[in-house]
Amino acid sequence: MNGHIEKQNKVVLITGSARRLGKAVALQLHSEGMDVIIHCNNSSGDAEKLVKKMNSDRENSAFTFSFNLRDFANYENITEKLGKKWSDIDVLINNASTFYPTLIEESTVEQWDDLHDVNLKAPYFLSKIFQSRLKNNSGCVINIVDIYSDNPLENFPIYSIAKAGLKMLTKSLSIELGPEVRVNGVSPGSIMWPEVKEYEGKHQEIIESTQLKRQGNVKDIANTCSFLINKADYITGQIIDVDGGRNLSR
Repeated sequence: MNGHIEKQNKVVLITGSARRLGKAVALQLHSEGMDVIIHCNNSSGDAEKLVKKMNSDRENSAFTFSFNLRDFANYENITEKLGKKWSDIDVLINNASTFYPTLIEESTVEQWDDLHDVNLKAPYFLSKIFQSRLKNNSGCVINIVDIYSDNPLENFPIYSIAKAGLKMLTKSLSIELGPEVRVNGVSPGSIMWPEVKEYEGKHQEIIESTQLKRQGNVKDIANTCSFLINKADYITGQIIDVDGGRNLSR
């Protein structure tokens, strides 16, 4: 006996999971028996509602964690805030993102910092904070990248640069955290339209550029995350494009 109490379920922390894509991934993994930390920043009401539903389905299986990912001075306090059970994670999914246009002639240092802080810097330092727990649990990290990490989106240069950095971060961390921790990325294509008016005119054009000629579904991303967690023990340092074959058209 070593005094270690084995957990019943895997614990997964998903950043930005109160709404949209992150919520879909959280619901999928929870339905598969994982305990889920619903992270939010400004969507605490949505997060609490989601956690309440999950806990009504399975007691003490979900937890709300409100934290500003740009508050890097307080990253060292994250595990203390989560407590013993919830800080002992098996899976970290870096899903939170900021997304908006930054025309080069109008772009600012604050926009650069915001887009890089959330899309790139936060995933790095969260991985650093949780690396010992992930290693102890032979866990994994999944970064939600973007197809624009390969082919930049016009008028969104800073966002595209940040996501390209996240792609390299995925590969780098697979080396730094291996062999105990697997690190992979999922690159969504036209799955869920961003809540940005400048993007609205591109919807049909994007669908037509895919080989499958249709929009994907959040379940496509959720199922890919589930696969990487449960059935991909020999996959690390890879980026899976879930884009209906759109990358073949560029």
